[in-house]
Amino acid sequence: MKFTEYRAMDATDMIQGIRDKQFTADELLDAAVDRLGQVNSRINAVVLDLTRRAATQISEGLPEGELSGVPLVVKDMDGTLADAVCTFGSRSLRDWIAPNDSTLFARYRRNGVVFVGKTNCPEFGIMGITEPEVHGPARNPWNTNHTPGGSSGGSAAAVAAGIVPVGHAGDGGGSIRIPSAYCGLFGLKPSRGRMPMGPDVSEGWNGLALPHVITRSVRDSALFLQQTHGPDLGAPYGEPTGSTRFVAAAGRHPRKLRVGVTRRAFLADDQHREIVAAVDNTAGLLAELGHDVVELDLTFDAEQVAEAYLTINAANIARDIAETRTKTGRDPKPQNFERATWFLGQVGDALSAHELEDALAVVGSLTRSIARQTEAIDVHVSATTAQPPAAIGELGLGLAERLGLSTIRRVSAVAGPTMNPVFRQAIRQLASDSLARTPNTQIFNMTGQPAMSVPLAWTTTGLPIGIQFAAAPGQEALLLSLGAQLEEARPWFDRTPPL
Repeated sequence: MKFTEYRAMDATDMIQGIRDKQFTADELLDAAVDRLGQVNSRINAVVLDLTRRAATQISEGLPEGELSGVPLVVKDMDGTLADAVCTFGSRSLRDWIAPNDSTLFARYRRNGVVFVGKTNCPEFGIMGITEPEVHGPARNPWNTNHTPGGSSGGSAAAVAAGIVPVGHAGDGGGSIRIPSAYCGLFGLKPSRGRMPMGPDVSEGWNGLALPHVITRSVRDSALFLQQTHGPDLGAPYGEPTGSTRFVAAAGRHPRKLRVGVTRRAFLADDQHREIVAAVDNTAGLLAELGHDVVELDLTFDAEQVAEAYLTINAANIARDIAETRTKTGRDPKPQNFERATWFLGQVGDALSAHELEDALAVVGSLTRSIARQTEAIDVHVSATTAQPPAAIGELGLGLAERLGLSTIRRVSAVAGPTMNPVFRQAIRQLASDSLARTPNTQIFNMTGQPAMSVPLAWTTTGLPIGIQFAAAPGQEALLLSLGAQLEEARPWFDRTPPL
């Protein structure tokens, strides 16, 4: 199969082609292997090659599932693949082999998905860029001097580069939507409770994080959601109400919608002029499509919300660090973690239960407030990110140095209540610096709403711009229907990177 033929298909086309005996799963895998060999050295998207295992999967017979034969990459976290190394982007786990499939990966397997490789991600998913020390930076296929975003940057880069049509991803603060925006792809973060997290994880980041996929087409996202959604045994949240006929929703236009538009950044002061222009243009497009567009500037205490988000993040990173002992039998040591990760872990260790509860209370209040503010609309629109993709290396070390993290290792032994003022100031600086470019996605992780990034614009320098759409909990079908309408009105599938 020629690459041009492979690239011209989404996963839905591939599945139909196999059923119609136009080609086989082996031929699709061969095309994926060829493309992986051609481009991965330039973008560093796939950090564990599983193509031999994939060939064995096919030769042993794939299940006749709804996704049978589709080549897929999976992120090196947000799920485990049995008997494969799983690093979470950390050298502390460089040799840890997962003992079992996570529930989501088991659902992929039962549906006949072919696992091609595991993808690059930042350590424990804490950054909106993908530059882990253990694997090196993933690069954006649209311009390899720039980041593909994070934390699902490797998956987005692999999809944008044409290695696979679909990449598994996870989103605790924008990690599906940010890489989708940076790589010119479609990315939907489902509602809280929609996707399985088990059996080894109860909830991600106190309910902020959950997995799904990054795709080139809206219908592929709908198809994968259709086949994998639903809580697993012992899940802490029930599945939200709302239609689960996701494929059907992606095949029809939505009714006339009332759409609220915010043009400013949520948790930062500035938004790039080309991104503001893209939001304006999208508002105009929605009006042309017959929707009722109104201004709706969501209001909340940005500093309080950002601090609550980072507090929850720090508490969970502390646990992630501690869990490496369970996985490997080795005591966590600073030299086995990146400085920013170790710092956040120390913050998490220093937090009191009261401080974590305060942060969770902010989440609860924000959720109530956003629900009230958006009660009269169907969909909310904003930019996915406030700035175009950063250059490789622009954010990582500079952030660590500005926070003075080199001193954290020396004071970690005395972390405790007396350290809280030091850590509190540093976490405020971290919130300001780390959210400056990507301040618009975290809100909807905190509220548990579904949100999608749609590639509706490009900068004058040729980098993609994503527009974010959010709806009420359980309304993924509505978003997918609108996404498909936008895809028809302003097609992006054939707009591919020059890689």
